[in-house]
Amino acid sequence: MVQRPNQTAEKTSPNDTSARSERRRVEEAPDASERTVCPECESASLLRDGDQHEVVCGECGLVVVDETIDYGPEWRAFTEAEREDRSRAGAPTTELLHDKGLTTTIDWRDRDAAGRMIEAGQRDRARRLRMWQQRAQVGDARERNLRQALGELSRMASALGVPRSVQEIASTLYQEALDADLLRGRSIEGIATAALYAACRQEDVPRSLDELARVSRVDRRRIGRAYRYIAQELELAIEPIDPELFLPRFCSALELGEETRREAQLIVDVTAEEGLHSGRSPVSIAAAAVYLAARRCGRDRSQEEVADVAQVTVPTVRHRYQEQAEVVSDRELTADG
Repeated sequence: MVQRPNQTAEKTSPNDTSARSERRRVEEAPDASERTVCPECESASLLRDGDQHEVVCGECGLVVVDETIDYGPEWRAFTEAEREDRSRAGAPTTELLHDKGLTTTIDWRDRDAAGRMIEAGQRDRARRLRMWQQRAQVGDARERNLRQALGELSRMASALGVPRSVQEIASTLYQEALDADLLRGRSIEGIATAALYAACRQEDVPRSLDELARVSRVDRRRIGRAYRYIAQELELAIEPIDPELFLPRFCSALELGEETRREAQLIVDVTAEEGLHSGRSPVSIAAAAVYLAARRCGRDRSQEEVADVAQVTVPTVRHRYQEQAEVVSDRELTADG
Protein backbone atom coordinates (compact mmCIF):
# COMPACT_ATOMS: atom_id res chain seq x y z
CA MET A 1 0.00 0.00 0.00
CA VAL A 2 1.27 3.48 -0.90
CA GLN A 3 2.04 5.66 2.08
CA ARG A 4 1.22 9.33 1.80
CA PRO A 5 3.33 11.98 3.55
CA ASN A 6 2.08 13.37 6.85
CA GLN A 7 -0.21 16.37 6.20
CA THR A 8 -0.05 17.82 9.76
CA ALA A 9 1.28 21.33 10.14
CA GLU A 10 4.86 21.48 11.34
CA LYS A 11 7.42 24.15 11.69
CA THR A 12 9.14 24.50 8.35
CA SER A 13 12.72 25.26 7.58
CA PRO A 14 14.14 26.94 4.49
CA ASN A 15 15.04 23.49 3.16
CA ASP A 16 11.41 22.33 3.58
CA THR A 17 10.18 25.40 1.74
CA SER A 18 12.60 24.70 -1.09
CA ALA A 19 11.44 21.07 -1.27
CA ARG A 20 7.76 22.16 -1.44
CA SER A 21 8.59 24.59 -4.22
CA GLU A 22 10.36 21.85 -6.14
CA ARG A 23 7.42 19.49 -5.54
CA ARG A 24 4.91 22.12 -6.74
CA ARG A 25 7.01 22.80 -9.82
CA VAL A 26 7.17 19.10 -10.65
CA GLU A 27 3.45 18.54 -10.19
CA GLU A 28 2.59 21.51 -12.36
CA ALA A 29 5.03 20.61 -15.11
CA PRO A 30 3.35 19.31 -18.28
CA ASP A 31 5.63 16.28 -18.47
CA ALA A 32 5.59 15.45 -14.76
CA SER A 33 4.21 11.97 -15.38
CA GLU A 34 7.40 11.18 -17.31
CA ARG A 35 9.68 11.81 -14.32
CA THR A 36 11.93 8.96 -13.25
CA VAL A 37 13.40 10.44 -10.02
CA CYS A 38 11.65 11.60 -6.86
CA PRO A 39 12.31 15.34 -6.20
CA GLU A 40 12.22 14.75 -2.41
CA CYS A 41 14.67 11.88 -1.89
CA GLU A 42 15.99 11.47 -5.45
CA SER A 43 14.91 7.82 -5.47
CA ALA A 44 14.22 6.13 -8.80
CA SER A 45 11.55 3.89 -7.24
CA LEU A 46 8.44 5.59 -8.60
CA LEU A 47 5.17 3.64 -8.50
CA ARG A 48 2.25 4.36 -10.81
CA ASP A 49 -1.13 3.78 -9.19
CA GLY A 50 -3.60 3.17 -12.01
CA ASP A 51 -6.70 3.34 -9.82
CA GLN A 52 -5.81 6.66 -8.16
CA HIS A 53 -4.02 8.05 -11.25
CA GLU A 54 -1.01 8.99 -9.19
CA VAL A 55 2.76 8.59 -9.33
CA VAL A 56 4.13 7.91 -5.84
CA CYS A 57 7.68 7.48 -4.57
CA GLY A 58 8.20 4.02 -3.19
CA GLU A 59 10.85 5.18 -0.71
CA CYS A 60 9.49 8.30 1.02
CA GLY A 61 5.83 8.08 -0.02
CA LEU A 62 5.75 11.45 -1.80
CA VAL A 63 2.92 11.82 -4.32
CA VAL A 64 4.98 13.10 -7.24
CA VAL A 65 2.03 13.44 -9.62
CA ASP A 66 -1.58 13.35 -8.48
CA GLU A 67 -3.38 13.60 -11.84
CA THR A 68 -2.02 11.36 -14.56
CA ILE A 69 -3.68 10.80 -17.92
CA ASP A 70 -5.65 7.57 -18.25
CA TYR A 71 -5.23 6.17 -21.76
CA GLY A 72 -7.59 3.22 -21.15
CA PRO A 73 -11.26 2.91 -22.09
CA GLU A 74 -13.92 4.94 -20.32
CA TRP A 75 -15.84 1.83 -19.29
CA ARG A 76 -14.99 -0.70 -16.58
CA ALA A 77 -15.12 -4.48 -16.83
CA PHE A 78 -14.73 -7.01 -14.03
CA THR A 79 -14.80 -10.25 -16.07
CA GLU A 80 -13.39 -11.39 -19.39
CA ALA A 81 -16.91 -11.75 -20.80
CA GLU A 82 -17.72 -8.14 -19.90
CA ARG A 83 -14.47 -6.96 -21.43
CA GLU A 84 -15.19 -8.72 -24.74
CA ASP A 85 -18.79 -7.53 -24.77
CA ARG A 86 -17.93 -3.86 -24.17
CA SER A 87 -14.88 -3.68 -26.38
CA ARG A 88 -15.44 -1.72 -29.57
CA ALA A 89 -12.19 -2.68 -31.24
CA GLY A 90 -12.07 -5.31 -33.97
CA ALA A 91 -9.76 -8.26 -34.38
CA PRO A 92 -6.01 -7.52 -34.57
CA THR A 93 -4.33 -7.30 -37.94
CA THR A 94 -2.86 -10.53 -39.24
CA GLU A 95 -0.47 -11.55 -41.98
CA LEU A 96 -2.66 -14.57 -42.77
CA LEU A 97 -5.07 -12.47 -44.84
CA HIS A 98 -4.15 -10.60 -48.01
CA ASP A 99 -5.75 -7.41 -46.65
CA LYS A 100 -4.43 -8.01 -43.09
CA GLY A 101 -8.01 -8.38 -41.84
CA LEU A 102 -8.86 -4.70 -42.35
CA THR A 103 -11.62 -5.27 -44.87
CA THR A 104 -15.38 -4.95 -44.33
CA THR A 105 -17.71 -7.94 -44.67
CA ILE A 106 -21.37 -7.47 -45.61
CA ASP A 107 -23.52 -10.17 -44.03
CA TRP A 108 -25.36 -12.53 -46.40
CA ARG A 109 -28.40 -13.11 -44.16
CA ASP A 110 -30.24 -9.92 -45.29
CA ARG A 111 -31.27 -8.89 -41.79
CA ASP A 112 -30.99 -5.58 -39.99
CA ALA A 113 -29.33 -4.87 -36.64
CA ALA A 114 -32.44 -6.01 -34.77
CA GLY A 115 -32.53 -9.34 -36.62
CA ARG A 116 -35.56 -8.47 -38.77
CA MET A 117 -35.66 -9.37 -42.46
CA ILE A 118 -35.06 -6.31 -44.63
CA GLU A 119 -37.39 -5.29 -47.47
CA ALA A 120 -37.06 -6.68 -51.01
CA GLY A 121 -35.63 -3.48 -52.46
CA GLN A 122 -33.04 -3.25 -49.73
CA ARG A 123 -32.15 -6.92 -50.22
CA ASP A 124 -31.33 -6.30 -53.89
CA ARG A 125 -29.24 -3.31 -52.92
CA ALA A 126 -27.41 -5.33 -50.25
CA ARG A 127 -26.64 -8.06 -52.79
CA ARG A 128 -25.15 -5.53 -55.21
CA LEU A 129 -23.10 -3.98 -52.43
CA ARG A 130 -21.92 -7.43 -51.35
CA MET A 131 -20.86 -8.28 -54.91
CA TRP A 132 -18.90 -5.04 -55.38
CA GLN A 133 -17.34 -5.39 -51.94
CA GLN A 134 -16.01 -8.85 -52.81
CA ARG A 135 -14.61 -7.56 -56.09
CA ALA A 136 -12.98 -4.59 -54.40
CA GLN A 137 -11.11 -6.84 -51.96
CA VAL A 138 -8.86 -8.11 -54.78
CA GLY A 139 -8.29 -5.06 -56.90
CA ASP A 140 -5.20 -6.18 -58.84
CA ALA A 141 -3.20 -9.24 -59.84
CA ARG A 142 -0.97 -9.04 -56.77
CA GLU A 143 -3.97 -9.13 -54.42
CA ARG A 144 -5.44 -12.13 -56.27
CA ASN A 145 -2.10 -13.92 -56.15
CA LEU A 146 -1.69 -13.23 -52.46
CA ARG A 147 -5.24 -14.29 -51.65
CA GLN A 148 -4.78 -17.64 -53.38
CA ALA A 149 -1.36 -18.26 -51.81
CA LEU A 150 -2.44 -17.44 -48.27
CA GLY A 151 -5.45 -19.72 -48.66
CA GLU A 152 -3.09 -22.54 -49.64
CA LEU A 153 -0.81 -21.75 -46.71
CA SER A 154 -3.68 -21.92 -44.23
CA ARG A 155 -4.92 -25.21 -45.68
CA MET A 156 -1.49 -26.90 -45.54
CA ALA A 157 -0.66 -25.52 -42.10
CA SER A 158 -3.95 -26.83 -40.75
CA ALA A 159 -3.31 -30.28 -42.23
CA LEU A 160 0.20 -30.36 -40.70
CA GLY A 161 -0.79 -28.95 -37.31
CA VAL A 162 1.57 -25.99 -37.64
CA PRO A 163 1.19 -23.19 -35.03
CA ARG A 164 -0.33 -19.88 -36.05
CA SER A 165 2.93 -18.02 -35.40
CA VAL A 166 4.69 -20.18 -38.00
CA GLN A 167 1.86 -19.54 -40.47
CA GLU A 168 2.36 -15.79 -40.10
CA ILE A 169 6.11 -16.13 -40.71
CA ALA A 170 5.41 -18.22 -43.81
CA SER A 171 2.97 -15.56 -45.02
CA THR A 172 5.60 -12.85 -44.52
CA LEU A 173 8.19 -14.89 -46.44
CA TYR A 174 5.77 -15.40 -49.33
CA GLN A 175 5.00 -11.67 -49.49
CA GLU A 176 8.74 -10.92 -49.52
CA ALA A 177 9.18 -13.36 -52.40
CA LEU A 178 6.25 -11.75 -54.23
CA ASP A 179 7.67 -8.25 -53.74
CA ALA A 180 11.09 -9.45 -54.97
CA ASP A 181 9.43 -10.83 -58.15
CA LEU A 182 10.56 -14.39 -57.40
CA LEU A 183 7.35 -15.99 -58.66
CA ARG A 184 7.98 -15.30 -62.31
CA GLY A 185 7.84 -18.67 -64.10
CA ARG A 186 7.01 -20.56 -60.89
CA SER A 187 3.76 -21.83 -59.45
CA ILE A 188 1.99 -20.11 -56.57
CA GLU A 189 1.54 -23.45 -54.78
CA GLY A 190 5.26 -24.29 -55.07
CA ILE A 191 6.49 -21.01 -53.59
CA ALA A 192 3.80 -21.07 -50.89
CA THR A 193 4.82 -24.59 -49.83
CA ALA A 194 8.49 -23.61 -49.86
CA ALA A 195 7.72 -20.58 -47.66
CA LEU A 196 5.90 -22.80 -45.17
CA TYR A 197 8.80 -25.26 -45.11
CA ALA A 198 11.29 -22.41 -44.56
CA ALA A 199 9.18 -20.99 -41.72
CA CYS A 200 9.02 -24.41 -40.05
CA ARG A 201 12.79 -24.71 -40.19
CA GLN A 202 13.34 -21.20 -38.90
CA GLU A 203 11.05 -21.78 -35.90
CA ASP A 204 12.30 -25.32 -35.12
CA VAL A 205 8.92 -26.90 -35.94
CA PRO A 206 10.11 -30.10 -37.62
CA ARG A 207 8.25 -31.01 -40.81
CA SER A 208 9.92 -32.98 -43.58
CA LEU A 209 9.65 -32.34 -47.32
CA ASP A 210 7.74 -35.60 -47.66
CA GLU A 211 5.15 -34.41 -45.14
CA LEU A 212 4.67 -31.15 -47.02
CA ALA A 213 4.48 -32.96 -50.36
CA ARG A 214 1.58 -35.07 -49.04
CA VAL A 215 -0.56 -32.00 -48.30
CA SER A 216 0.66 -29.83 -51.16
CA ARG A 217 -0.44 -29.81 -54.80
CA VAL A 218 3.17 -29.98 -56.03
CA ASP A 219 5.67 -32.80 -55.75
CA ARG A 220 8.66 -33.07 -53.45
CA ARG A 221 11.25 -32.17 -56.06
CA ARG A 222 9.56 -28.90 -57.01
CA ILE A 223 9.16 -27.98 -53.34
CA GLY A 224 12.87 -28.57 -52.76
CA ARG A 225 13.83 -26.47 -55.76
CA ALA A 226 11.53 -23.61 -54.73
CA TYR A 227 12.83 -23.73 -51.16
CA ARG A 228 16.48 -23.53 -52.23
CA TYR A 229 15.63 -20.69 -54.61
CA ILE A 230 13.84 -18.45 -52.09
CA ALA A 231 16.37 -19.28 -49.36
CA GLN A 232 19.16 -18.07 -51.62
CA GLU A 233 17.38 -15.02 -53.05
CA LEU A 234 15.98 -13.84 -49.69
CA GLU A 235 19.24 -14.72 -47.90
CA LEU A 236 17.48 -16.75 -45.22
CA ALA A 237 19.68 -17.85 -42.31
CA ILE A 238 18.49 -21.40 -41.72
CA GLU A 239 20.42 -23.97 -39.69
CA PRO A 240 20.47 -27.69 -40.55
CA ILE A 241 17.62 -29.68 -39.06
CA ASP A 242 18.39 -31.28 -35.70
CA PRO A 243 17.08 -34.89 -35.57
CA GLU A 244 16.25 -34.38 -31.87
CA LEU A 245 13.37 -32.09 -32.86
CA PHE A 246 11.48 -35.08 -34.30
CA LEU A 247 11.84 -37.30 -31.23
CA PRO A 248 8.92 -35.95 -29.09
CA ARG A 249 6.46 -36.22 -31.97
CA PHE A 250 7.54 -39.73 -32.96
CA CYS A 251 7.50 -41.00 -29.37
CA SER A 252 4.07 -39.49 -28.77
CA ALA A 253 2.64 -41.07 -31.93
CA LEU A 254 4.08 -44.48 -30.94
CA GLU A 255 2.85 -44.10 -27.33
CA LEU A 256 6.37 -44.26 -25.90
CA GLY A 257 7.22 -42.59 -22.60
CA GLU A 258 9.77 -40.05 -21.47
CA GLU A 259 12.33 -42.74 -20.67
CA THR A 260 12.37 -43.89 -24.29
CA ARG A 261 12.61 -40.31 -25.56
CA ARG A 262 15.62 -39.60 -23.35
CA GLU A 263 17.27 -42.84 -24.52
CA ALA A 264 16.65 -41.86 -28.14
CA GLN A 265 18.14 -38.43 -27.51
CA LEU A 266 21.29 -40.00 -26.08
CA ILE A 267 21.52 -42.26 -29.13
CA VAL A 268 21.24 -39.25 -31.43
CA ASP A 269 23.98 -37.44 -29.49
CA VAL A 270 26.34 -40.44 -29.59
CA THR A 271 25.82 -41.10 -33.31
CA ALA A 272 26.40 -37.40 -34.03
CA GLU A 273 29.77 -37.60 -32.26
CA GLU A 274 30.65 -40.60 -34.41
CA GLY A 275 29.80 -38.70 -37.61
CA LEU A 276 26.85 -40.87 -38.64
CA HIS A 277 24.59 -37.90 -39.42
CA SER A 278 26.57 -36.62 -42.38
CA GLY A 279 24.69 -37.10 -45.64
CA ARG A 280 21.67 -38.75 -43.99
CA SER A 281 18.12 -37.55 -43.53
CA PRO A 282 17.36 -36.16 -40.04
CA VAL A 283 13.97 -37.89 -40.17
CA SER A 284 15.51 -41.31 -40.77
CA ILE A 285 18.09 -40.73 -38.01
CA ALA A 286 15.35 -39.83 -35.53
CA ALA A 287 13.18 -42.76 -36.60
CA ALA A 288 16.00 -45.27 -36.17
CA ALA A 289 16.96 -43.78 -32.80
CA VAL A 290 13.37 -44.14 -31.55
CA TYR A 291 13.24 -47.74 -32.78
CA LEU A 292 16.56 -48.60 -31.11
CA ALA A 293 15.63 -46.78 -27.89
CA ALA A 294 12.30 -48.62 -27.70
CA ARG A 295 14.09 -51.96 -27.97
CA ARG A 296 16.66 -51.02 -25.32
CA CYS A 297 13.87 -49.88 -22.96
CA GLY A 298 11.85 -53.06 -23.47
CA ARG A 299 9.02 -51.32 -25.36
CA ASP A 300 9.44 -52.88 -28.76
CA ARG A 301 7.79 -51.35 -31.78
CA SER A 302 7.97 -52.86 -35.24
CA GLN A 303 9.98 -51.22 -37.99
CA GLU A 304 6.77 -50.86 -39.99
CA GLU A 305 5.14 -48.86 -37.17
CA VAL A 306 8.12 -46.54 -36.85
CA ALA A 307 8.40 -46.10 -40.62
CA ASP A 308 4.70 -45.28 -40.87
CA VAL A 309 4.92 -42.60 -38.16
CA ALA A 310 8.12 -41.07 -39.61
CA GLN A 311 6.79 -41.41 -43.17
CA VAL A 312 9.93 -43.12 -44.43
CA THR A 313 10.48 -46.59 -45.88
CA VAL A 314 11.13 -49.69 -43.79
CA PRO A 315 14.56 -50.35 -45.41
CA THR A 316 15.61 -46.81 -44.48
CA VAL A 317 14.76 -47.41 -40.82
CA ARG A 318 16.54 -50.78 -40.92
CA HIS A 319 19.74 -49.39 -42.42
CA ARG A 320 19.95 -46.45 -40.02
CA TYR A 321 19.15 -48.77 -37.10
CA GLN A 322 21.98 -51.13 -38.01
CA GLU A 323 24.45 -48.24 -38.20
CA GLN A 324 23.38 -46.86 -34.83
CA ALA A 325 23.27 -50.27 -33.14
CA GLU A 326 26.92 -50.91 -34.04
CA VAL A 327 27.96 -47.65 -32.39
CA VAL A 328 25.98 -47.93 -29.15
CA SER A 329 26.16 -51.71 -28.60
CA ASP A 330 29.47 -51.61 -26.75
CA ARG A 331 29.01 -48.17 -25.23
CA GLU A 332 27.18 -47.26 -22.04
CA LEU A 333 24.88 -44.30 -22.73
CA THR A 334 24.92 -41.56 -20.10
CA ALA A 335 23.42 -38.09 -19.99
CA ASP A 336 26.85 -36.45 -20.34
CA GLY A 337 27.77 -38.56 -23.39
